[in-house]
This record gives sequence, structure tokens and C-alpha cells, in this order.
Amino acid sequence: RQSHRARVAARRGGVASVPRLCGDATVDFRMIYTFMDSPVGRLLLARDDAGIAIISFDGAPLSDWTRSDASFDDARSQLRAYFANELREFDLPLAPRGTSFQLDVWNALRAIPYGETRSYAQLAKTIGRPNAVRAVGAANGANPLPIVVPCHRVIGSNGSLTGFGGGLTAKRYLLDLELYGGKNFNPA
Repeated sequence: RQSHRARVAARRGGVASVPRLCGDATVDFRMIYTFMDSPVGRLLLARDDAGIAIISFDGAPLSDWTRSDASFDDARSQLRAYFANELREFDLPLAPRGTSFQLDVWNALRAIPYGETRSYAQLAKTIGRPNAVRAVGAANGANPLPIVVPCHRVIGSNGSLTGFGGGLTAKRYLLDLELYGGKNFNPA
């Protein structure tokens, strides 16, 4: 018998589920981190044994994290390829932490094709919660893995750009990169 998450993934075209880690606060994962310069600014990347847990714009590591640049060769390579317009889909071990609702939203984000956008209302319908538009917006804003879990592909119902953790200029850049290869980007 298939789990609910597997049935939902099958209905969504077989998109792999964003894994949910143990919510038990007593589980202690050793977090390692690195920094990466990118066209949208300096990124903090953090991971544990389960996978990449955080990508943050101008973030700072916590005091108990350990820097380990070599442990991020896979992520750095794929992000560079994405920014060079050579990669459309990431293949990285992901380990976001969130509620089951947030994970459903983040899964739906991963199903938005490269170069396309969806509104918050469309995303809410995708996860079977058409009246949860604001909650979907909040979950989108809480996405710990921007770029890789493409929350930048979500726009307002009227087509306007809405909030983004890296700022609207970064969001415009990412959308332009996917639509036009970055050739038409004008930060103004």
C-alpha cells in the first residue's frame, strides 16, 4: 500500500518527495557549512548527514557549526551550472526541516517547471488546499532551500513579483535567467 505522500507524488507526475527529517528535538545533527559567491549575492550553504538543509542569502552560521568547504563540491558545482544556464533541475540530497504542510508546499515548488511561474493560489490548489493561499505564502517564505527548491517561481495572481528572501532584484534575476538565459536582466 502506498503512503499518502507517495500517492500525492504520483498524481503530481512522480516528483520525488522532499524528505522530512525526524521532528524529535533530541536528535542532534552535526551541521557543516560553507559560503559561495553567486550572481545573486553570497550564499550560506549548510548540511548535515541527511543532506543540504539551508541555503541562505547573506546568512551567518550558528556557533556550533563547522566550516567544511570540500563537503559542498556537489552543491557548488550544480549551483554554478544553474547560474551558467546549464542546469535546469538539481539533483542534490535535500534535508529541509518543516511541518508536513510546509513540506507539501516545498514539494509543489519543486514541481514547477524551469522557466515557468505559478501564483500562490495555483500552488494552494496544487496541494489540495485552495483556501490556504496565505498559509502557502507563509510556507513559501519559510523555504530553507531557495533556488534549489524554486520559491522564486511563485508570483502574485496579477503577475506581480512578490517577496523573496534574497530580495526582489534577486528574484527578477533568477526568473530572467530561466526565461532568457540572463541576457535581458536589468536590475532597475
